[in-house]
This record gives sequence, structure tokens and C-alpha cells, in this order.
Amino acid sequence: MNDAAPARGAAAHFRALESLYATAPINRLFESRLEVVSPGFARIRFQLDERHFHAAGAVHGTSYFKMLDDAAFYAANSLVTDRFLLTTAFNLLFTRPLKAGEVIAEGRLASGRRRVFVADARLIDSEGEEAARGTGTFMRSQIALAGLPGYRTP
Repeated sequence: MNDAAPARGAAAHFRALESLYATAPINRLFESRLEVVSPGFARIRFQLDERHFHAAGAVHGTSYFKMLDDAAFYAANSLVTDRFLLTTAFNLLFTRPLKAGEVIAEGRLASGRRRVFVADARLIDSEGEEAARGTGTFMRSQIALAGLPGYRTP
């Protein structure tokens, strides 16, 4: 049995997901970069500034949600090579206010292999402290990944 072929296939899928992320119109609003590290694990580096702040001078909760949801989503979709997943629920816990600077969102698959997936995510601020965590539920859609313009394999 040749384990190199599945590994190459996984790596191609990971790069295609990274391309999909980079071409999503919403990501024109965020300076960020996705890295699908391994099956079930994704990391996104975000650069936040005053454009992301609420009136009291810290990052608005919409940015927390986007970063956590994206990291958890890509962790889950790293295991699904044919269909785009959809977020069906997401819970988040704010533990510390974010300020301007780099934030790392890490997502890990918690469970699921067929139709429904659960993934956890956390945000790490520029001081190395956890600022939030969340858990999302994702399910397979009818949308083929191969039909999406940003999903390009190397």
C-alpha cells in the first residue's frame, strides 16, 4: 500500500482550501492567512487594527465570531474533500478583550466523520493569552467544493 498518494491528496486538498479562503470576498475586509496544518487542524493569522474596534476601543464581537468560526470550519472541512460545509450553530466565550495586533485562531475537529462535524476553536492574542474560545457544528451542504471558483488544487 502506498501512503504517499493519500498524503499528497490531503496536501492538495489543504492547499485548495487555503485558496478558497483567500478568494472569499469577506476576507477582503480582514488581513488574514489560513494554514490547514493537518487533518482536523487549521490555523489563521489575523492582523487587527482600529477598523475592527467598537466604540469603547477594543475589537468588536463580530471579529471574534469570524475568526473562531473560520478556524473551526476549516478544521472540519479539512476532512471533507467533496462538499462545502455549512455552520449550523456556534457558541463562543469571550475571556479577554482584544486590541490591535496579531491574533491567531486555531481550530480542531472534536467529532464527526460523515454528515455532522463539531470543531473547537480558540483565539490567542499578541501576548500569547487566550482571548476567546468557541465550538461550532457544521454539516455537509449540496455545494461541491470542486465547483467553487476559489477551490484550486496545486
